[in-house]
Amino acid sequence: MAREKGGFWVGVAAAVFYPLSYLTGSPHYEGREHLPAEGGALVVANHISYLDPVYTALWVHTARRVPRFLAKASLWKIPVFGKVLVGTGQIPVYRDSADAQQSLRAGVEGLADGKVVVIYPEGTITRDPDGWPMHSRTGAARLALSSEVPVLPMVHWGTREVYDHYNKKFRPLPRTQITVRAGEPIDLSAYRGRPIDATILREVTELFMTRCKELLAEVRDETPPPGFYRRAAGGRTAEAATPEAERNGGPA
Repeated sequence: MAREKGGFWVGVAAAVFYPLSYLTGSPHYEGREHLPAEGGALVVANHISYLDPVYTALWVHTARRVPRFLAKASLWKIPVFGKVLVGTGQIPVYRDSADAQQSLRAGVEGLADGKVVVIYPEGTITRDPDGWPMHSRTGAARLALSSEVPVLPMVHWGTREVYDHYNKKFRPLPRTQITVRAGEPIDLSAYRGRPIDATILREVTELFMTRCKELLAEVRDETPPPGFYRRAAGGRTAEAATPEAERNGGPA
């Protein structure tokens, strides 16, 4: 199978990411058979460390595809790195602005053009103290329902052991096993053809993150908690919300 062509800047990123991945951990990539060899695909992943994108990108690249991330627009302002993001065709996300819809349109166009688009629905690294997925934004659901492509759940485990941002800890040694696993495409047939409104977006978002949580439980060989961790107004932590509470009162 021929590798999807990525161009000069994808080659530059690969030349940096492959050595970095082996310096910071012992990577194990699983479930690549679920990614189609060609055509659009949406990958929805959990987010536990700022190292995750390195391993997500390599999971896709070792499957001979090129990843396109939806990432916060502020990253484009970083010298050199911003140029790499432009050169590799990544998609900036402008949160809470009139440009937010433009980001989603770019994602839909990328999927329609046969690209592999990656999104972290949580929007940032999880605040859950135990590393489980937290309450998520609905952009991934809107992308999925606006496209006719496979949607793959993906999870990372081990990256937070290497770089724990919230606790300011970086431990590259001893090398930690880092697992990146994708599951089978999520069945969205029950949602196709229905009007896309806040209710359906929340239901589909819960479906995505529940599948990610189940997949992570398999990797961790643990029982996942009910619901999803949430933060209360003012930055205070809150108890995990049940799926019923998410449907009845959770923000999009």
